[in-house]
Amino acid sequence: MSIQHIASCRLPTVSAQFELHGFQDADTGAEHLALTLGAINDGAPVLCRVHSECMTGDALFSQRCDCGAQLAAAMERIAAEGRGVLLYLRQEGRGIGLLNKIRAYQLQDGGVDTVDANVRLGFPADARGYAMCAGMLGHLGVASLRLLTNNPRKVAALAEAGVPIVERIALVSGHNHHNQGYLAVKAARMGHLFDTSCVLADDEVLP
Repeated sequence: MSIQHIASCRLPTVSAQFELHGFQDADTGAEHLALTLGAINDGAPVLCRVHSECMTGDALFSQRCDCGAQLAAAMERIAAEGRGVLLYLRQEGRGIGLLNKIRAYQLQDGGVDTVDANVRLGFPADARGYAMCAGMLGHLGVASLRLLTNNPRKVAALAEAGVPIVERIALVSGHNHHNQGYLAVKAARMGHLFDTSCVLADDEVLP
């Protein structure tokens, strides 16, 4: 995948003043973003959230998922540390797109869980990819990550894409009675962890 940096600018937010970086996949035209704070190109592991776009959660404050809350919490964590990066990947609905996500929600309203809804529509349970991340982080000078995620599969996928990860840090936020079933399926069927952090040994880095 050929990822190109397009432009950067200041982005003041309620959490901190970040730098906003725009990237484009030269092959598909897909656009992705990075928010950065502080010195992230000094070779030390960087606190990072790799967040896939969720229009309903991030912009419309839906409580069907925990996405918007996780985005806000990650920005606060990075701001509190004074150093970090958030990759915002334009792969809505675990990679199936916004309108298909609404179709999946319609199935979920009828009792189908989040995994089976995607499958019934002809998609994988999770169609996201992370090949663009290595190029984005490389441009930003990031050597390795302390990754904010509850998803061990994301850790593995990023490592396979060539992103070194030295630590997984749990990011638990946004739990409510509307998304209890959604979160239970994440844990039972997709392997998400909601209560622990997994720290690798000092001399161990995922390849």
